[in-house]
Amino acid sequence: MPTKQRNQTLKGKNGGLQLLLTEDVDHLGKQGDLVEVRAGYGRNYLLPQGLATIPTQHNLKLLESHKKRVSAAREAKIADLKAMADQIARVPQLTIEANANEEGHLYGSVGEGDISKTLKGKNLKVEPEMVKLEGMIKQCGLYEVDLNLGYDITSKVKVMVVPSKTSEKK
Repeated sequence: MPTKQRNQTLKGKNGGLQLLLTEDVDHLGKQGDLVEVRAGYGRNYLLPQGLATIPTQHNLKLLESHKKRVSAAREAKIADLKAMADQIARVPQLTIEANANEEGHLYGSVGEGDISKTLKGKNLKVEPEMVKLEGMIKQCGLYEVDLNLGYDITSKVKVMVVPSKTSEKK
């Protein structure tokens, strides 16, 4: 009776399991790397999680096409972020109203969420985690705020914090 052919796992030079990474894995390697791991780690974690696959010719071809799609999507995302950084640079300044006393001290504070919300009001999709403040803004005035949009693309925006109209009437 003929034996069935199945995907045999390759043994590395140290006796471990050789696998092809389909995703970046911390402390192990990047996508597309051929790595040698202990059999249990490969069978019980990397293969079931879809982080690695057995290195066959078919899987190598699939990985190459997947890499091309991922890099094209990454390039498109970077182009969008650069365009957004240019739009942000054209904004002269943001004005945020906050409750304050006569000396200009805010009753609360202005944080990343408030700045993000104001930018979203101008059709700029800036998430709160993209806004880099050294601390909360607790006083009226003009501040220059750094934005880290991702993929090492940064921008700056000027934020003017003014007392709200309702607090002046009191």
